[in-house]
Amino acid sequence: MERFRNLKENPHEAHDYEGRRRGGDDWACGRRGRGGGLQQNPFTLTYEGAITKNEPGKVYIHPVTYKLNGLDIAANVYTPANYDPSQKYPAIVVAHPNGGVKEQVAGLYAQRLADQGYITITADAAYQGASGGQPRNVDKPAYRIEDVHGMADFITRYPGVDVARLGLLGVCGGGGYSLVAAKTDKRFVSIATLSMFNSGRVRRNGFADSQLDTIQQRLRQVSEARAQEMAGGEILYAGDANLTDEQIAKLPFEMYRQGYEYYWKTHAHPNSTFKYTMSSLLDLMRWDATDQIELIDQPLLMIAGSKADSLYMSEDAFTKATGTTDKELFKIEGATHIETYWVPEYVDAAMGKLTPFFARTLASDRS
Repeated sequence: MERFRNLKENPHEAHDYEGRRRGGDDWACGRRGRGGGLQQNPFTLTYEGAITKNEPGKVYIHPVTYKLNGLDIAANVYTPANYDPSQKYPAIVVAHPNGGVKEQVAGLYAQRLADQGYITITADAAYQGASGGQPRNVDKPAYRIEDVHGMADFITRYPGVDVARLGLLGVCGGGGYSLVAAKTDKRFVSIATLSMFNSGRVRRNGFADSQLDTIQQRLRQVSEARAQEMAGGEILYAGDANLTDEQIAKLPFEMYRQGYEYYWKTHAHPNSTFKYTMSSLLDLMRWDATDQIELIDQPLLMIAGSKADSLYMSEDAFTKATGTTDKELFKIEGATHIETYWVPEYVDAAMGKLTPFFARTLASDRS
């Protein structure tokens, strides 16, 4: 069955889990910064400005677990400075990227939004990160969408949350799943995406629709992988290649070159991996984030980098989102996809749009 291991429907997306550990145990609870130094964090947060301890008068982080369809879900809740559970606060659910975990970019934006007065939550997807579920790294759209609903279930029961003022922010693949969740889950009063990634389209067509001529071949291979898994054989994984720095530099798309840098080096986390079960592709390849997107009638803000090679996905979804007239596609000038995750000026630019958007759409006079 070696040909399954060599099947890379997006070879530039592969991520070597052990490769991130080449620096030894240093990866366990910190990150190797751009200058090469390790920054430890007791909450294993990998982003700049991350909380290192809960201090009076500042944003707090609260690691929590809850059940979703029988699985233990690991999440972080961020509460605003001087949080008072007897008061009422708007809340925002933040969905993480494909391969990411709550301690990376999702945590950064959750913390920044909490700094604006929101109670926020970001959770590891079921079967991924620190959340439960076997086999590991199943990546089916139905599960990822249910993760979004589950975060809403939990946070709307959290002390101090005003259930009538619930927002949603999805990053990368989490953005595509957030669009789908919000189509029918009208608890979400408004929706924002950052560098939205339509996982189904890319898994089916290849990045930038570059693999249209191999769809049927890959579907047959994936079907065989599912048959092997269901028969009790080896569980096969996609996106699990070991690439050298030289190979990474030759990848055809900047998103994947920079993605390796972000996930493998500068913001690596031991729970983050690009690999996912091959059988998940049966679900991914028949799915699309824009199907029935016209059901979204809530305010919609889509943010993407003007230089992102993934921009076409946000543009396509934005055009198809005809059910809402309160919508905006904001392009961060000069930013690529991955740079919206961490570059201070681009994060500030995204926050410069998210802040007034949620302030308007989750205002107290709307509840």
